[in-house]
Amino acid sequence: MNQRQQPQYRPLTPRRPLEVRRLYSVHYFEYTGSYAFAGERHDFWELLYVDKGSLEVTAGEQRRQLAQGQMIFHAPGEFHALSATGVAPDLVVVGFDCVNPAMAFFRNRITSLLPEERALLGRVVAESAASFSTPLGDPDTAEVKRRESPPFGGEQLVCAALEELLIRLVRRETAPEAQGSTQRTEDDQALEQVMRYLRQRIDRPLTLEQICRDNLIGRSQLQKRFHAYTGGGVMAYFIQLKIQAARRMIREGRLNFTQIAAGLGFQSVHYFSRRFRLSTGMSPSEYARSVKMLSESPGGLPDDDTNNV
Repeated sequence: MNQRQQPQYRPLTPRRPLEVRRLYSVHYFEYTGSYAFAGERHDFWELLYVDKGSLEVTAGEQRRQLAQGQMIFHAPGEFHALSATGVAPDLVVVGFDCVNPAMAFFRNRITSLLPEERALLGRVVAESAASFSTPLGDPDTAEVKRRESPPFGGEQLVCAALEELLIRLVRRETAPEAQGSTQRTEDDQALEQVMRYLRQRIDRPLTLEQICRDNLIGRSQLQKRFHAYTGGGVMAYFIQLKIQAARRMIREGRLNFTQIAAGLGFQSVHYFSRRFRLSTGMSPSEYARSVKMLSESPGGLPDDDTNNV
């Protein structure tokens, strides 16, 4: 019996049209509404994402307004500066080296992120916090430093998530068919519209009926989309936005719990406290005295001038 001849295997070297080679900075900043940065230029790429609030950004010779959910890219050598527009902004800033020709796509680019893209950016921040000892909130960081015992593969996951984010953005803008059906794109846009609507009305006691009416979408359709993307319902997502904002307000220490509850549209401070405990496992007072709050607030505890709840 003749033996089958072995095929001559030839490897394929994968193409890497976007490859992150170096990281210069990974930041998550929580600024005040009066913050302003005079500006700088450097020889690597930088992306800036507005997670909360709004900004006026100088990019080269242009001034641009950025709202929550938007991202801008600064090319190597481009002068850039920023200033808050009265609402305290939260920002993600990542400095990285990527010399591939495909990066030309991102010059002067401003885009809004879809939920899946925001999840990738969240992974960049989370893996960076676990892998690097450099504080994410330190604006004077000039070098990213490794932790003594970082999680296995953390740095690679940071770069992988960043590369996937860049690839998805290019695909969405240049080849939408590669992302699936037109209906999927419309679903993403509708979901983003509702999420933006909720973020802009975080101070109001909205109902599900009101959300559906204002966004011209059916109740079951909206719930289905939210479950697919967030694993929970619309109102649960809205409450989590409020609790996230409440934690930030407690860390800032400028308002008492009654003022925070009223400012976020809760019926009463007691209802606010109950929802806060269900979400975090502790009352607002316990959170204000906790190590958890310290870990989320690089500046340390605020003055203890809040009401006990």
